[in-house]
Amino acid sequence: ERLPEIAPADRPDAARRLLARETDLDEAQRAEMIAAAFSVLDDARFAPVFGPGSRAEVALTGALPGPSSVAINGRIDRLVVTPDRVLVIDYKTNRPAPDALDRVDPAYVLQAAVYVAVLKRLYPDRPVEAALVWTDGPKLMPIPQAMLDAALADS
Repeated sequence: ERLPEIAPADRPDAARRLLARETDLDEAQRAEMIAAAFSVLDDARFAPVFGPGSRAEVALTGALPGPSSVAINGRIDRLVVTPDRVLVIDYKTNRPAPDALDRVDPAYVLQAAVYVAVLKRLYPDRPVEAALVWTDGPKLMPIPQAMLDAALADS
């Protein structure tokens, strides 16, 4: 999440510095994590996630719409706000990554649904979408609005 803000030529050194702080990882684990990060950053499918209008680690507070008006306080891994849409991205490191949405942990879908519901109130003039980014693969997995709605209804 921090590497996109760093100039591409400086990213490899920055990645090594960031992971050097993780004393519980050996060199092979660090190399694997760096390779996974760059497989996402260098994949054209993910360009909008790291392009203009995107930010990492965005704090979000608000209330869910509806009679219960449940308050939430969370942190979005990556948020993309453009004039055309808002995109909520949640990074997941599960290995192996699920190959289909019906195999995704329902808690992940519910978390995305909550963020989308709050953001729709903040951005009523554009669609708010959600996707999971699996570092194993890598995979970009959009979550359909119907699935987000169902997760909120079931909670």
